Amino acid sequence: MRFFTSWVRVAVAAIAFALVVTPAAAQFSDSFNFLKAVREKDVLKAKGFLDKPGSVLVNTKDRTTGEAALHIVTRRGDVPWMAFMLQNGADPNIRDGEGNTPLLIAAQMGFTDGIRVLLLGKAGVDVANGRGETALIKAVQQRDLPTARALLEAGADPDRPDNAAGLSARDYAAQDRRNSAMAKLLADAPKKKSAPTTGPKL
Repeated sequence: MRFFTSWVRVAVAAIAFALVVTPAAAQFSDSFNFLKAVREKDVLKAKGFLDKPGSVLVNTKDRTTGEAALHIVTRRGDVPWMAFMLQNGADPNIRDGEGNTPLLIAAQMGFTDGIRVLLLGKAGVDVANGRGETALIKAVQQRDLPTARALLEAGADPDRPDNAAGLSARDYAAQDRRNSAMAKLLADAPKKKSAPTTGPKL
């Protein structure tokens, strides 16, 4: 009888464990398969996952790279898929494992069409990665004049410093003697006005 009771306890514990683990495993499986569908450009399968009630898979991340679907489609320069992800609730400022947003990736690629799509999707133009680099700093470092101009027109801050060297996009442009056009563009860029502070007057 004692053996039977112990066996029942083990069986009940196993069932309880299965009830807890199975939903998590299923969710991981859906995440993996959704990102797989995005990588393979299988729009019907990806849409099927996104159309599930309460689905938040659009912002799920690869467990190895930290990439979300919007990172993946931005890296491959795929404007229609970027728009599709944003229309389905993708976070335009989502960060990968290195803190890079899709806008930072697009800037490093010189992907101006992608930058426009992301900005229309409310991407933060000055959101920095883990090293404090903004999209504008990336564009300056790549000597990409059209991208830098597009970001400045969208309101990018030319004076926001990074964490590594404490230099801003304007500083990097001024140091680069091989790109006078970029140096002039950044030198002519107006300083961003600081938001006025409000509070009680003493």
